[in-house]
Amino acid sequence: MRALSKFMVLVKKLYKQKVTSKSFILMTLLYLAALSAVLFWSDIKELLFSGEAEVIAVVNETDFDVTQVFQNNDDYEYKYVSANEVAEKLKEGDYYAAFTLSDADGKLAAKIDSYDPLPLNDQTTYQSMLSQVGQLYAMSQLDLSAEQQQLLLSSEPVITLNSINEAAEDGKSADEKMAGVWISYAIGIIIYAFVATYLSMITTDVASEKGSRALEMLLVSVRPEIHFRSKIFGVFAVALTQFVVLFGGLLLLLRFSDGGNKWSFVTDLFDSLSVSYFMYVVGFLFLTILMYLIIGALFGSLVSKVEEAGQVMMPAMMLTLVGFYVMLTGMGNPDTLLIKIFSYIPFTSGMVMPMRIGATDMNAIEPIISFALLVVTVLALYFVSLSFYKRSVLTYSSGGIIEKMKTVFKVTT
Repeated sequence: MRALSKFMVLVKKLYKQKVTSKSFILMTLLYLAALSAVLFWSDIKELLFSGEAEVIAVVNETDFDVTQVFQNNDDYEYKYVSANEVAEKLKEGDYYAAFTLSDADGKLAAKIDSYDPLPLNDQTTYQSMLSQVGQLYAMSQLDLSAEQQQLLLSSEPVITLNSINEAAEDGKSADEKMAGVWISYAIGIIIYAFVATYLSMITTDVASEKGSRALEMLLVSVRPEIHFRSKIFGVFAVALTQFVVLFGGLLLLLRFSDGGNKWSFVTDLFDSLSVSYFMYVVGFLFLTILMYLIIGALFGSLVSKVEEAGQVMMPAMMLTLVGFYVMLTGMGNPDTLLIKIFSYIPFTSGMVMPMRIGATDMNAIEPIISFALLVVTVLALYFVSLSFYKRSVLTYSSGGIIEKMKTVFKVTT
């Protein structure tokens, strides 16, 4: 009971210190601001970048009516002019760009003129508009009515997926798989951001106490294993608090912004995915963060001063980077062998396996195996790190990680 009391005192002290710190509050507010900017980007863009519509001249040398595509809006105003006045108006700035449309053996030929080179975004937009005009122009050569043209442009086949393997489970729809891809992408970003933040926090905390010799005085009354556990669970509680604040803030923004219209996106997303998927996502998320906190506490005990913390954290950060980039490669094709391999590696499975669960038709036993491997790895790392922490926390050495470990074994055995 006395050991538990000391553990709770250390956890509460660490938790209160970190949660009330200016850096934690500022970082949480910055994350909330970033989420708000993403959700309200259309409104922000309109507020910051709205102005007069760009004037685009259209020189139509065909007998095809292009006004059905080139319609004035908040961004563009189209003026139908003759070719001889385009160059001068572009030079004077009266026109932002000019489209010259002509016939080339039954196909539409389009030329885009501008005084200065166009930005990539405008180039892409204009080419898309002109491509649509080209399709309509080709249809007009076939003497199709406007209704028939619209039918051809908007017609989509009715596709049904069917697996004739009676032993196989029903496959996920394309919408369900895309929802899984985007949720796993968000989870990957969260894991990377939280590991980078809290791995650094726990490593530098232990290294700072060790470098200032404060840890030596603290361990007179507290056993090393209690200090080790208090650091891990205290920082984990801080990470959990920030996650709840950010996730709660995101849900509130979605629920009450734009008259609640954005909330339908959340409900559709939850309807597309199963409860078991979200349980796996939460499990992989928090176990991965906990695993890296254990590694961070061990790394912090290896260094002799806080300036060395960045050096020992590098291998763990490289592992998270590898997992993040592997996950990014899976967004295009989550069924590759690379994704399958890294979905079982505990250091990367937290980012990769949620994508496989949500975006592929995998066997139900595979995520269980991956999750079990992660649990076993976390437990093994905990006990190994705890044993090593007792030896290294009061051992001072120089050199790299390997040299520090050798020194610890040499001094304590």
